[in-house]
Amino acid sequence: MEKGVGSHKGYELDLSGARWRKSTRSGGNTDMCVEVAFVGEAIAVRDSKDTTGPVLVFTQGEWDAFVGGVKDGEFDL
Repeated sequence: MEKGVGSHKGYELDLSGARWRKSTRSGGNTDMCVEVAFVGEAIAVRDSKDTTGPVLVFTQGEWDAFVGGVKDGEFDL
């Protein structure tokens, strides 16, 4: 996959103009953070330490399910 392109379920997404955001809760800790970009109707997620590495791309429904799970405590250890 070339730089600036994400892939999800058979379609490619141009990420060259994406505005990546990192949580303000990261507190400057770049060792355990991801960055998120909202591109059209897709949500892209990447490792903040490897900004040219792989990108995960989610649909709005998938993202909403994930955020809902986080809010409901599904991922609490």
